[in-house]
Amino acid sequence: MSVEIVEVLVVGAGQAGVAMSEHLTSAGVSHLVLERGRVAERWRSERWDSLVANGPAWHDRFPGMTFDVPADAFPGKEQVADYFAAYAERLGAPVRCGVEVTSVRRNVGRPGFRAETSGGPVEATYVVAATGPFQTPVMPALVPLDAEVSQLHSSAYRNPSQLPAGGVLVVGAGSSGTQIADELLRAGRDVYLSVGPHDRPPRAYRGRDFVWWLGVLGKWHMETPLAGAEHVTIVVSGAGGGHTVDFRDLASRGMRLVGRTTTSADGVVRFATDLEANIARGDTSYLTLLEEADAYVVANGLDLPPEPDAKVLGPMPTCASAPTVELDLAGAGVTSIIWATGFTADYRWLEIDAFDERGRPRHRRGVSVEPGVYFLGLPWLSRRGSSFIWGVWYDARHIADQIAIQRGYLAYSTERRGEGG
Repeated sequence: MSVEIVEVLVVGAGQAGVAMSEHLTSAGVSHLVLERGRVAERWRSERWDSLVANGPAWHDRFPGMTFDVPADAFPGKEQVADYFAAYAERLGAPVRCGVEVTSVRRNVGRPGFRAETSGGPVEATYVVAATGPFQTPVMPALVPLDAEVSQLHSSAYRNPSQLPAGGVLVVGAGSSGTQIADELLRAGRDVYLSVGPHDRPPRAYRGRDFVWWLGVLGKWHMETPLAGAEHVTIVVSGAGGGHTVDFRDLASRGMRLVGRTTTSADGVVRFATDLEANIARGDTSYLTLLEEADAYVVANGLDLPPEPDAKVLGPMPTCASAPTVELDLAGAGVTSIIWATGFTADYRWLEIDAFDERGRPRHRRGVSVEPGVYFLGLPWLSRRGSSFIWGVWYDARHIADQIAIQRGYLAYSTERRGEGG
């Protein structure tokens, strides 16, 4: 079989791959983007039906194109996927869909890499892994899969009618878990939500969305944090036009809040007694941001209406001060568990020495320790905004610059050999 030769191979055509293609095109670098599904496939097929973007349309986009929705609206998942498909088409991006990359290895005794794909072998001087962080769903082995309860990961959840009749335990109260739990509650289900440590920003304050506040306060551009800090769960929602997530409100509406899920045996799930501390931590992050926003208004003389009621928190819900420590699933009528417990990266196809003992890429701002390999779309790749739509665009520009620098060195070597001939 003939081998296709490209200069840069980009693996993945989600937001990261499309952004990478734009910057490589601008730099005049030939490249190929391979995608095993469709452009932005995960937005289409691995998200629940009612999902919307967590940031407003004016913010969560690429600089070169707006969404076809009001600026302050939160686009639905299909609108987001259509946006990237249209963006790639407008660019004329060399995206080839329906092609899976099964392995990438460094060539022996000569530059570059060889990729084995479902469409045939490809050789490239540079490889950009733009598959992002949401690759392999994490489902802790706490409840046996043969237990008499339906279990699925949040990436497989679509809508309430998908689940059998009965109550639902949602494990994980980040943005996904909280929004799914809220949807189930509104559908009339009995819902238990397992809440761990989290940060809880306001959806909006003093007439500005929280993404605006993080911008002017310089928080989006915070550099990579200390090890472990990148895993802090953020609870925010664009559902229903956007609202601040308040666990007190969820409890008052009948949701049963519990602490972190710890163990399970004989149909009984047990929880830590940390619910009150977890809610308090979220409150602290919320109130801190309000105080910083107020200071910014004063320092800059802005005419933004004060919002004193935003700082008034209700009493801690009873379920937090007297926490539930175990739940008999059958006795409580719980027939489903949704694990909103995140994902792990899967780079088994990338057969190079560029990963730590936990399988995480070793890199600096996306530049791998393996020369010629680059990573894009990961949380905190360079800063807090790296895994967001707009943030990945700027990271892609940096990586394109690094590739251009390396091309310059290779061109010099080629030119020198030509002079000696």
